Amino acid sequence: MSQILRGGVIGAGVFGAHHARKYASLPGSVLSAVYDVDAQRAAALAMPLGGRAFGDLASFFAAVDVVTVASPAVLHGEHALAALAAGKPIYVEKPLAVSLDDAERIQALAAQRDLVVACGHQERVLFRAIGLFDAPEPPLRLEAVRHGPVSDRSLDVSVVLDLMIHDLDLALALSPSEAVTAEGEGVRDYSGGWDAARAEVTFADGFTAAFDVSRMAPERKRTMRVVYAAGEVEIDFVSRAFRNTTGWPLDPDFAEAPAVKDTLGASVESFLNAVRGDAPRPEVTAAEATRALDLALAIEQALEEQG
Repeated sequence: MSQILRGGVIGAGVFGAHHARKYASLPGSVLSAVYDVDAQRAAALAMPLGGRAFGDLASFFAAVDVVTVASPAVLHGEHALAALAAGKPIYVEKPLAVSLDDAERIQALAAQRDLVVACGHQERVLFRAIGLFDAPEPPLRLEAVRHGPVSDRSLDVSVVLDLMIHDLDLALALSPSEAVTAEGEGVRDYSGGWDAARAEVTFADGFTAAFDVSRMAPERKRTMRVVYAAGEVEIDFVSRAFRNTTGWPLDPDFAEAPAVKDTLGASVESFLNAVRGDAPRPEVTAAEATRALDLALAIEQALEEQG
């Protein structure tokens, strides 16, 4: 594969535009192509960045080396599998898919074709900068709040797959144990699906995690509290405020790290480095994204059971 990787983006919406600009600006890559069912929207995104617009996937795949899947979430599985079948490494915006079957098919096809799969759980970049992945002991309790105002984006999936899945991935990344039970309650509102939800997850080693999400809140709120035997870590992801009582040398100035200032760029760059063979893996693998999806679907089931 050439040193300069030709990036292609499926989906010319808000997230697709972010990815297109990363391919156009990161060293070692260019934006080559954008695919969207709306040809005019694809052209409006691609052409100013030096790329071409496509309305046909086969022609699109022929013009690229790597693919970002940024189409609506319900199409992630279909588009990811098509890209892998065409022999292209993929970066899939979260969630990896909306069904566990599709996620497992993505893993299997990627393994069969020896292709890199990354998923866009960008918050891991922040945790890495803070130093939480190097904590000397497992967490006892995690409490996450992720609220946002009403938006017309990502309404094809529930708030669990839209917002909560970020924090589910972080909890799974912090804990060496497996989730064993999930309970939840939710509110259906403007989208016709779950637009607010709370969940409590218990892990095999006794670790518990509580998640509170809403996409109908009056203001944006993103906080997390992680309790350890040694103390607590509290993070406000909006203001970047930080409190650490553990005594561990975590970085209170994590917000100043270049990767944190551009979490998407850092995540995409880790994907490109893995594709080139310059890194052993992307920031978030298909297997890790599948674990987060599995837990999210279990929580959705718990919401349905609660009515």
